[in-house]
Amino acid sequence: MAGAPTLIGSVQRALHLLDAVGASERPATAKFLARALDLPLPTTYHLLRTLVHEGYLRKLDDGYVLGNRVDALGQRNTVQAVVSRARPALQSLRDELRGATYLSLYQDGEIKLIDVADGPSMPSVDLWVGVHEVGHATAFGKCILSCLDKPGRDDYLSRYKLADLTPHTVTDPRVLEQRLRLNRGVVADREEYLLGTACVAAPVRAPGLIGAVAISAPVRRYPALMADPGALSRAANRVARAVALRA
Repeated sequence: MAGAPTLIGSVQRALHLLDAVGASERPATAKFLARALDLPLPTTYHLLRTLVHEGYLRKLDDGYVLGNRVDALGQRNTVQAVVSRARPALQSLRDELRGATYLSLYQDGEIKLIDVADGPSMPSVDLWVGVHEVGHATAFGKCILSCLDKPGRDDYLSRYKLADLTPHTVTDPRVLEQRLRLNRGVVADREEYLLGTACVAAPVRAPGLIGAVAISAPVRRYPALMADPGALSRAANRVARAVALRA
């Protein structure tokens, strides 16, 4: 039987202080924090000075509040938190439909692929061209673009050429716009990004977030992927709910 893990008490106490300050509706004084956490007052002052020096807390006239480092950490970890919550749904979809699965998000005007769940018998697509610049040719890119309003699509498309990746890639802006406006639910890429590969995607919508969940497979399996889009839509809904819960 494994022994108990070795813990560093000073780190625990510092983290508990951050929790207590964050939970307080008003600036928290050192005496209040010492009593709340059952810490000696000198120890509390020492930890608070360290946290203020490092930017995790700010000292005001009437107590302590969370510092800028905490805010920055939360912003950097937004994508990481989405990945953590979405991964089970991606893995479940991969195993159910036997194909590599993908999660992409629309952030700061860009289409970003943030996670892939694949396996030895379900390899991911060879991303030979950066997916952020070819949203017109990927299922998840088209899915995200179809969720944007017209000005949003125009902004993205004004910055990226409609590259001709395969004979099946749509490069006419008018045809692309018509298809994006008509897209509802599941969106397909049938050898538009890579010959021999098909991909289908469903939108992920949550407060403050637009994204897509997609699955790829050899093009011979395209009819099977499109025959039952329910699994893909359910996976996208699970991701959306997980993200909404975090928000």
